[in-house]
Amino acid sequence: MAVRHRLIRTRPQSVWAVLADGSRYAEWVVGTSTSEPVRGHWPELGAAIRYEVRIGPLSLSNNTMVRRCVPGEALELEADAGPLGTARIAIDVRPWGDDCLVIVDEHPLRGAGSLVHNVAVEALIQIRHRTMLARLAGICEREAAEEERRRPLGQVVSHGPGTGDAGA
Repeated sequence: MAVRHRLIRTRPQSVWAVLADGSRYAEWVVGTSTSEPVRGHWPELGAAIRYEVRIGPLSLSNNTMVRRCVPGEALELEADAGPLGTARIAIDVRPWGDDCLVIVDEHPLRGAGSLVHNVAVEALIQIRHRTMLARLAGICEREAAEEERRRPLGQVVSHGPGTGDAGA
């Protein structure tokens, strides 16, 4: 299984907000050019988005479905890659001090991808995940910086109950 993690310098709620917006899937998933919700309310169980992959003049359209969701903590998806088969993609979002640790675990489930899964494929998935997590971190950290820039001077930010921060 290809497992990769990344520390993202923002609150887990900020990361979850990006993951929970199906229309933003193409912003952080490597290889995806567009995405749109097609069934249900993303990221509820059974909800699906359609995504498009473009390779030169070729364009493939497939779906990704939510198989498990624990709001704010875990999102498990089944991505359909057409003739290549399907893959399970599990994303865990964990608080890590004032930051967020995101762990991605992906492996093929069905089809050709599961038949040719080997160390070389794992290496390619690791490279893809490194880029995907870097994109996700960039989005979340930029949005957190923008939110911080817009915050009125002197306003104290509370990171939630039990953190010891005082609210303004």
